[in-house]
Amino acid sequence: NNAQVSPDGKYLGLMKIAAKDADPIIEVYDAANLDKEPFRLNADPMEITNFYWASNKDIVFTLRQQVRDKIEGFNQGVFETRLAIVDVEKKKMRSFEETNPAVENLLVHKPGKIIISFMEGDDDGPGSKLSEAFRPRAYWEFDLEKGTKKLLIRGKLSLGNIDFDGKGNPVIARGYDRPSDSYVTYYREPGKKGWEVLYSQHEDDLETFQVINYDKEKPGNVLVYANNGDDKVGLWSYDPKTQKYDELIYRRLDVDVWSVRYHSNDWTFPDTVTAVTYFTDKLHVEYFDEMEGAIHKQLMDLIPYAHILSIPSRSRDGNTMTIYNVGPRDPGSYYLLKDGQIKSVGSKQPLLESEKLADVEYIKYDSRDGRQVAAYLTIPHGEGPFPLIVYPHGGPFVAEGIAYDERAQMLANNGYLVLQPQYRGSLNYGMDHAQSAFANGGQIGYKMQDDKDDGAMYLVERGLADPNRIAMTGGSYGGYASLVAAGRSPQIYQCVVAQAVVSDPVAQVNYLRFSTIGNATGDEQFIEAWDNAYSPVDEADKVNIPVMIIHGTVDQRTPPEQAKRYVKALEKHNKYFKYVSVKDADHFTNTWTYEHKQLMYGSLLGFLKNECGNVSLQAKASD
Repeated sequence: NNAQVSPDGKYLGLMKIAAKDADPIIEVYDAANLDKEPFRLNADPMEITNFYWASNKDIVFTLRQQVRDKIEGFNQGVFETRLAIVDVEKKKMRSFEETNPAVENLLVHKPGKIIISFMEGDDDGPGSKLSEAFRPRAYWEFDLEKGTKKLLIRGKLSLGNIDFDGKGNPVIARGYDRPSDSYVTYYREPGKKGWEVLYSQHEDDLETFQVINYDKEKPGNVLVYANNGDDKVGLWSYDPKTQKYDELIYRRLDVDVWSVRYHSNDWTFPDTVTAVTYFTDKLHVEYFDEMEGAIHKQLMDLIPYAHILSIPSRSRDGNTMTIYNVGPRDPGSYYLLKDGQIKSVGSKQPLLESEKLADVEYIKYDSRDGRQVAAYLTIPHGEGPFPLIVYPHGGPFVAEGIAYDERAQMLANNGYLVLQPQYRGSLNYGMDHAQSAFANGGQIGYKMQDDKDDGAMYLVERGLADPNRIAMTGGSYGGYASLVAAGRSPQIYQCVVAQAVVSDPVAQVNYLRFSTIGNATGDEQFIEAWDNAYSPVDEADKVNIPVMIIHGTVDQRTPPEQAKRYVKALEKHNKYFKYVSVKDADHFTNTWTYEHKQLMYGSLLGFLKNECGNVSLQAKASD
């Protein structure tokens, strides 16, 4: 993972896991001779999670370690993180004592210095564990050579998250104004000290407004993602002085703008936006910069199974770069281009053969009330109709773009057709599609569930799916949706496998109601929708198919109590289920080990094969 060249192009750094029971290490190679023995860095007993080149010879890396056996509450997990710096030439390392640090800016205009941030002290008062976007942090400039740091600015609730330019100037800040229940974006003009309000938005206003960077084509303006009254999010040039939109740069009629791309040579052309992207069947890139566009096109023609291609790093002189590709037939591969030659560096999952992986089709279908729903369909080899797995994403109010999905590919490799529906409430398809999840007090477990079932029936009508072999699986909200599916009537599924489940929506939303502020969906609508949602734990008597529940023992986002309460309800009503407890697994799969995934996938496949569609078990579940 994370193959990057140093700013001078001399070194190639990457992360590697050498064995299934090993922790990640950093390897640093001579970029001119990859056959030479690399410098290796291990952080035992901590685990390396990421790294950045901060200079020609200095690597900044983040580490984590499990420090508790049990979670300490909602979003209070068992891991803590640290930050360290290593000089790859002197083999000298320095670490920071502060917990949960972040690298904020590599300061390309100030060689030898970076900006880091830390949370200082406790949360902002009792019962107020702020969402990460607004949680106050202190920002420090760190000198790589001297090992010293100086305080730049301390955040506060009204200015809790600050962006800096490459010279270290604080430019954008985001805050929450409690009296008006509004999110406020502030702007500081370079060279000035005072903050000015750039944009204020009530928490129930679902329009997007997000500052990206300077607009170098219009000095003094900033680039923003915004609806500005339209259904779809576009890319705009915004004037901080007049607080008005100057120009619509890019917008589509089918989907929102997904992101922008910066110049591939960030050391020489920092903060330079060169393209805009949108996501449908894959990530499409529209370049403003002709040279960057030409490089991208040339690489797309050269890289095997090119799908979503990027340049993660490039030397200051532009002659050395790493290339990354990911797609349905490529789990993620890195290449090094140096001296006009491209060499393979490695793959994220090198034992998987591209020819045996499955293609992904982007489809659209109509839900029963006429709403059009987009979806990703992973198609196994062979002839249909196939057994079908409906696999809804978590969130639920997030944007999902499929490049390479490990679980979907694993299921397809075992002969299952996999549907990943972008049901109402999913982002990327405009405000109307997102807000339709809140209609009439909320549609969680109702019309949002219809969207999933109607996708399954659409595939049956196409002759791709076997109507007698349909199951649902998912994690987090996808686990909740699987529990809802277990009690549907009429029933189209033969079993469900739910991971990291929400079984009691009111209890889950109370974590948000009483312990956080701010939610991208608008607090009042969000909470009302969950308050009115279908409650699996209260409807356990309606379960009419076999159920498997998989839950991590240190899940901080959906605490294990959510699964345990549901198990008790199933036992009370004599329903057939299996419960798989995954020791030391958190909600987020980046904390899952090889053994965790082996247990999860093995349990999933075994249940689909042996319990799903078993008439005697279904009869017990329906009793």
